[in-house]
Amino acid sequence: MLALITSPFLSFGQKKPGNHSPGKGFKINAGEGRKHGHLKLKGVNFNVLDVKVSGTDTDGDLAIFEQTSLSRGRGVPLHFHKSQDEVFYVIEGSYRFKVGEELFSLNAGDSIFLPRMIPHAWTQESQGGKMIVILQPAGKLEDFFVGMAALDHDPSAKEVASMFAANEMVVVGPPLTI
Repeated sequence: MLALITSPFLSFGQKKPGNHSPGKGFKINAGEGRKHGHLKLKGVNFNVLDVKVSGTDTDGDLAIFEQTSLSRGRGVPLHFHKSQDEVFYVIEGSYRFKVGEELFSLNAGDSIFLPRMIPHAWTQESQGGKMIVILQPAGKLEDFFVGMAALDHDPSAKEVASMFAANEMVVVGPPLTI
């Protein structure tokens, strides 16, 4: 009887495959990324992205990014993630989000939840800003950011849609304007 009760918990403390260890945390300093350094994006905007927690740190369960917004009036096209929920937390500045058919204005201290499979877009309204972006599960957004930073040109809308698709996102409309 004891074996039946305890068997589901036998693997609880065991390490899952991947780059992290259960019970061992890590610190990421302010103004730094855990991986890739500062990713200077091209294409949809020219913001700087720091990976704070990589999907490789969590076996794909979670990813956290800090985005420093430098592109007033430029955001992302209306799109959806096939398998990820997304949360934005505004640290500085102001943004406009569209989620489904609803429009939201966000300022410092505000957050917004974007469920998977629901089209969404955002644009930066203030001169500068900063947001924390959380994805669960991690998906391929980190790969998308690395790819956008590696570009040597400002991509066309068709190239952007192709990069979105290669990273499990579907573009369904234009970016928001302010």
